[in-house]
Amino acid sequence: MLWTANRIIRQFSTTSHYYQNKLKLALIGQSLFGQEVYTNLRKQGHKVVGVFTVPDKDGKADPLAVAAEKDGTPVFKFPRWRIKGKPITEVVEAYKAVGAELNVMPFCSQFIPMNVIDHPTHGSIIYHPSILPLHRGASSINWTLIHGDKKAGFSIFWADDGLDTGPILLQKDCVVEPNDTVDTLYNRFLFPEGIKTMVESVQLIADGKASRIPQSEEGASYEGIQKKSNSKVNLSQPAEVIHNWIRGHDKVPGAWTVIDGQKVTLYGSSMLAGSIPLGQPLDMEGAVQAGLVTKNGLVVFGSDGKAILVKSLQFEDGKMIPASKYFSSGESTSVDLTDDEKKMAEEIRSIWKGILSNVAVIEEATDFFKSGAASMDVVRLVEEIKQKCSGVQLQNEDVYMATTFGDFVQMFVRRLRGEDQEEELVVSYATKEINNMTVKMPYQCFIDGKFEDAENGKTCDTINPSDGSVICKVAYASVGDVDRAVAAAKEAFETGPWGRMNPRDRGTLLYKLADLMEEHQEELATIESMDSGAVYTLALKTHVGMSIQTFRYFAGWCDKIQGKTIPINQARPNRNLTFTKKEPLGVCAIVIPWNYPLMMLAWKSAACLAAGNTLVLKPAQVTPLTALKFAELTVKACIPKGVINIVPGSGGLVGQRLSDHPDIRKLGFTGSTPIGKQIMKSCAVSNLKKVSLELGGKSPLIIFADCDMDKAVRMGMSSVFFNKGENCIAAGRLFVEESIHDKYISRVVEEIKKMKIGDPLDRSTDHGPQNHKAHMDKLVEYCEVGLKEGATLVCGGHQVDRPGFFMEPTVFTDVEDHMFIAKEESFGPIMVVSKFKEGDVDGVLRRANDTEFGLASGVFTRDISKAMYVSEKLEAGTVFVNTYNKTDVAAPFGGFKQSGFGKDLGEDALLEYLRTKAVTVEY
Repeated sequence: MLWTANRIIRQFSTTSHYYQNKLKLALIGQSLFGQEVYTNLRKQGHKVVGVFTVPDKDGKADPLAVAAEKDGTPVFKFPRWRIKGKPITEVVEAYKAVGAELNVMPFCSQFIPMNVIDHPTHGSIIYHPSILPLHRGASSINWTLIHGDKKAGFSIFWADDGLDTGPILLQKDCVVEPNDTVDTLYNRFLFPEGIKTMVESVQLIADGKASRIPQSEEGASYEGIQKKSNSKVNLSQPAEVIHNWIRGHDKVPGAWTVIDGQKVTLYGSSMLAGSIPLGQPLDMEGAVQAGLVTKNGLVVFGSDGKAILVKSLQFEDGKMIPASKYFSSGESTSVDLTDDEKKMAEEIRSIWKGILSNVAVIEEATDFFKSGAASMDVVRLVEEIKQKCSGVQLQNEDVYMATTFGDFVQMFVRRLRGEDQEEELVVSYATKEINNMTVKMPYQCFIDGKFEDAENGKTCDTINPSDGSVICKVAYASVGDVDRAVAAAKEAFETGPWGRMNPRDRGTLLYKLADLMEEHQEELATIESMDSGAVYTLALKTHVGMSIQTFRYFAGWCDKIQGKTIPINQARPNRNLTFTKKEPLGVCAIVIPWNYPLMMLAWKSAACLAAGNTLVLKPAQVTPLTALKFAELTVKACIPKGVINIVPGSGGLVGQRLSDHPDIRKLGFTGSTPIGKQIMKSCAVSNLKKVSLELGGKSPLIIFADCDMDKAVRMGMSSVFFNKGENCIAAGRLFVEESIHDKYISRVVEEIKKMKIGDPLDRSTDHGPQNHKAHMDKLVEYCEVGLKEGATLVCGGHQVDRPGFFMEPTVFTDVEDHMFIAKEESFGPIMVVSKFKEGDVDGVLRRANDTEFGLASGVFTRDISKAMYVSEKLEAGTVFVNTYNKTDVAAPFGGFKQSGFGKDLGEDALLEYLRTKAVTVEY
């Protein structure tokens, strides 16, 4: 059937639950869908007594047969069940012999006789990918899209002697996204939910609770199978109708039209929003006006004046190209050489011969490296050719990308003609005149080295917290965007130059990226301040400054990642050598929070890239702008396309898909503990991907009476109010020794009164706005709870009466251990202070450690012995002694307990993005 094309292999598990009633089942069908239904039914305790599937094709068994044979389940591979409309007796008898109580038909392309359908006690159930009675027949998903249905879905129904006409057992539906294709709809909903619902249906039958709702013939429809012969698109219709026709045939059989006298199939259609880009006209048969070949693809106009954008074109010979390359589509084929170029090719041949003296004849297929060339020979080849042709830009990497003589000559000639230039990055900006500069902010998804709108065309406002105004609209990525980003990252890792690059060269690119960040640091800090509310001076020094330091630090690690040699017992009389290698993991996902948007990106991405991985990063929905500006700088730094991908959007959609995606091998997350738990669960269920989590905190700060009071006040305030309290290691609770408590509070309040609250771009501002309104509201509620529970509000506790999301710096005292504000993190500028008895070191330590969090902690005392004792006993990943917030790119950062696991920064961070392989050699 058409809808099985190009589906993504997924792993599924249904909820573990014990059911008392079990059935003996016959599975009749095929495909990965059938395999998953089979596997999950067995997990639930049902007994599959027989699997009836199609014969092997080209010596390869169907996935359902593979799984069943592995389990020892009887497998029957009948090529047919009927001849000339009559059941084959031997086949039917073989089926009846297994003794099934129910036939489960998850996907079946064969015609099954009614004496098989009706034989079991409970009959037969079938999965059909439409909301019956709509779209009966084999191409139901295609027709759902072709007709422009707003909802898609599937039906589990009882088989009868009609064509998809039996009574309904269960149905489920979903919204059709504007740019859904057969594949995206199937992969997102019909495949995963269909498997779960098939298993659910079997259990309902086993429990005697299954429905049999007759199908209405009102609104029923049947459409035939779509083939290439009848899938030509009528271009004289409205744009949306054309779009629906193309996506309804994407990928099989493919909607086609005639261009320049030949059939050309159109793929990757989306409705075009906004202005029409500039392009080169292209005549298409039957179109109301010529299309436009643009840098983004082929624009096709409908009869209503609206337009669609087509991403890919396929010619009759099977060759597929980006639609944007239509007028240069020959670039990936061999070029015909001029006489002068042929002479140059012979000169190159002589250079190859001079280097590869061991090779008798340099032929088209001669491989430079397989013929014995080494890295020094690469340098010699490049330099000799440059000497012959001074105008050609050639690099060592070009030799590694074109290793045979024929490919090398083709690459050289294109380079000589100027045809092999990288496509210039096209960036659409939101611009603002602010902070005495023009700030240019990309706002689209960044996928495979290009900025592009979200697949579904959706956007989301990003808000300036200093006044509540909209900065700009930012792309709101879909599941399809995430899948494309992961595919780009996977291709970049497996086949692109990044995976073959020398570690030192990789480090050079990261150094270059750090230099570009430094060059743009004032613009980055301005964007960060505007988007997150960070005070500009802090954004410049910490948000951006530490990000630059982080990339430089990890750039230096690229060529210092090493394994070990390990002495083992020898296998006498032979000897053994065992060594370990540190290898990159592959595609990594990074999900970052909104409090330090650029710095959190740098902390995780720099280590990830230094280790040799590729990545897909989701910035926080409310602060995406510096991540997208960073993406632009990666192109200028010549980071290969696909290595870094940025997909802004919601955590529930983008973050969840990253957690579930089977091609992602590691996910690094900074955020709340509840979301971290959900991510960890999803990563385990999907493909057991590696996880590192930096989660919530309630960091204790203990201030002893023998402290340096001036420093303790200054650092204590910084521990709470730094970055408006939106700081993962903020001191969530201060314990102040009783004898200095009142004096300490008095000093703190005195300093708070000096703090200037205002515009974060004003260089004299001390305290900017909270990141977004919802967080501001939570802080006010947090203070109200503190008051209700009996804590003393010394100052603050309210939103500042001015535009924007400003919270007063707040101090609570008399906070008892059982109170909500003593246990829960505020993530805002709220100092929570408790007294402890004079000299009660162990008592205050017990109170400080009485929390499920363990991210950071601190102690102020002049007694070094006391400081060392306290630092040893505090249960936290970081302990600050007589300082606070002192992080450094070389020092590992991460928490204990429910503050997560894994480290950012330092050498430890590299290990989070590497795997260890042990190799043993006998000689």
